[in-house]
Amino acid sequence: MNLKLLTKPECHLCAAARDTMDEVTGEYNITWEEISTTDHPGLAEQFAEEIPVLFVDDRQRDFWVIDPQRLRKMIAAGLDA
Repeated sequence: MNLKLLTKPECHLCAAARDTMDEVTGEYNITWEEISTTDHPGLAEQFAEEIPVLFVDDRQRDFWVIDPQRLRKMIAAGLDA
């Protein structure tokens, strides 16, 4: 399972999303990758109104607020596959 979180600097929603990602992925002992809009201007333009954005296996799965319960379900489903 490949988890990526698109974030931007000085974003309070991104800070909360990071905390959620750390908490939930820690429960499953899996890693996730943060992608900054600073390093990827094309993604910044494409997802400007939706940041932070959660990608699971390169598919957009959530944005703005990363729901921990929803994330747990996606991870569990991915681990069972």
